[in-house]
Amino acid sequence: MSKTSTRPQTKQQRRQDRRQDQKRQQAAKATGKNRRMIIGIISALILVALVVTISIFLRQGTATGTGAGTIASDNPAYPSIDGIPCQSHEVLDYHVHAHLTIYVNGKNFPLPTNLGIASDQSCFYWLHTHDSTGVIHIEAPSEQSFTLNTFFQEWSTRFPQMTYPTELDSTSGWQVYVDGKPYTGDFHSITLVAHKLITLAYNSPGIKPDTTYAWQGL
Repeated sequence: MSKTSTRPQTKQQRRQDRRQDQKRQQAAKATGKNRRMIIGIISALILVALVVTISIFLRQGTATGTGAGTIASDNPAYPSIDGIPCQSHEVLDYHVHAHLTIYVNGKNFPLPTNLGIASDQSCFYWLHTHDSTGVIHIEAPSEQSFTLNTFFQEWSTRFPQMTYPTELDSTSGWQVYVDGKPYTGDFHSITLVAHKLITLAYNSPGIKPDTTYAWQGL
């Protein structure tokens, strides 16, 4: 029966084995480092995407006039309309004014006083009036796009006690002017921006559209 004999390694072989072990350890460390780097990059990208998504969601939550989001009203008796809440205080971060004149059957139809304001003054919609001059106050937490349609929805659904001319629900029979010039599109989509003059005339030939208004600092 033969015996298997093992010859002792030489110093050179031991050095080669140690170098190979070191290379394997370095390769393993490099692989682990690369894996951690890749995981870190992916985590950072996920975090950025999450921040962007939250930012978009928050912007949509405060967007108005488009139905993009809804903020709860402070007074449940006056729920949000087209994304606009009725809040317990006037929000003046974005504060501009537009003017609306309405004629129905040849007669001026003034905007109601305090349209958009709760009867007990407990809350204010971002679109409201303070008097019957035709000035619409646009007061919001940021610059946003509002339309006549939103204002009319607010008037007809939240303040039915303030006589609403049902002719406004139709697009026919109206002559429309913006800053004194004829407007041919759907007047419900007219945006409310600073110092815009809007004249709506239903079955009222010969009326003169507004071309100027004494804003008196508004």
